[in-house]
Amino acid sequence: MELTDIIVKFILIVIVFAISLVVAMYSTYAERKIAAFFQDRVGPNRAGPFGMLQPLADGAKMFLKEEIIPTRASGLLFIVGPSLAILTACIGSAVIPWGQKLTIGSTIIDLQVTDINVGILYIFGVVSLGVYGIMIGGWASNNKYSLLGAIRAASQNISYEISMGLSIIALLLVTGSLSLREIAEQQHSFWQGGLPWEGGWFTWNFFKQPLGFMIFIVCAFAETNRTPFDLPECETELVGGYHTEYSSMKLGFYLFAEYINMFVSSAVMATLYFGGYNFPFMDSLGLSANWIAIIGVIVLFAKIFAFIFFFMWIRWTIPRFRYDQLMNLGWKTLIPLAIANIVITGIVVTLLN
Repeated sequence: MELTDIIVKFILIVIVFAISLVVAMYSTYAERKIAAFFQDRVGPNRAGPFGMLQPLADGAKMFLKEEIIPTRASGLLFIVGPSLAILTACIGSAVIPWGQKLTIGSTIIDLQVTDINVGILYIFGVVSLGVYGIMIGGWASNNKYSLLGAIRAASQNISYEISMGLSIIALLLVTGSLSLREIAEQQHSFWQGGLPWEGGWFTWNFFKQPLGFMIFIVCAFAETNRTPFDLPECETELVGGYHTEYSSMKLGFYLFAEYINMFVSSAVMATLYFGGYNFPFMDSLGLSANWIAIIGVIVLFAKIFAFIFFFMWIRWTIPRFRYDQLMNLGWKTLIPLAIANIVITGIVVTLLN
């Protein structure tokens, strides 16, 4: 790899990291505004125009609050927990293709940090590591409520990762690839006439795997600990769950990790099932490749923000499950549905080939 390529990759990493943090920061603002809208309130409106500076005020508050470490906590692990949570949240975006390649002079810029041929497995590996941050933090707090929250998080993630993995197997039968870039390219919208299923909207994997997508998005809610699957935090039962004993920026890391995970999950769903940076009639606009790539990035972020809005909509609409309902849904409903989806997809793919 040449020096220019290394510099370009480094700049791309910094940009993706910065965007992840900014989206997470303003997701807190959006969550409060959406909650206010659903509850017929105003929401944040004091810090800056329309309350737009509220996330900055919240961040300053987190940094300036007193740092408290319980006397009986495991000191090193108490710090490792939130650090691991935010680290795994940030590295999940490394394999997501944000757009087509840009050409500036003689330099070709690939809008993807790295394109590995097992990108989906990488995502699953990062998701699996993320729960360790919660488990370590809950155990190191030496608090029974934190420990119960950590145990819930571990069992919940294990349960729903199985269903999520099975839903992806059915998608792999259709795409034949583990690379997110290849999966995105297969959904390229090339329709310029003819039958609807020959291109356009119908190249998106959602139309080929609707049941797989429904299973995946339910599991994404569980994996990100979002309502109605936020049992590890469950304030009415566990005070605050795994981060009960945390304060200052350590608590901020846990909260930020949740919103970054929501952002990355939305990007993965948009890429796997809704064409990623592709959009209908993109080849018939008559624009240069660079402009198509830029519009593609905007389209991808529009899809991501739509998913983030859906995450927030569900939070303020559906009440939290009981823990037994959570487990029954994962083991007795989603796993059988995912297995049935694999069988049906396998039969259809075999017949078509």
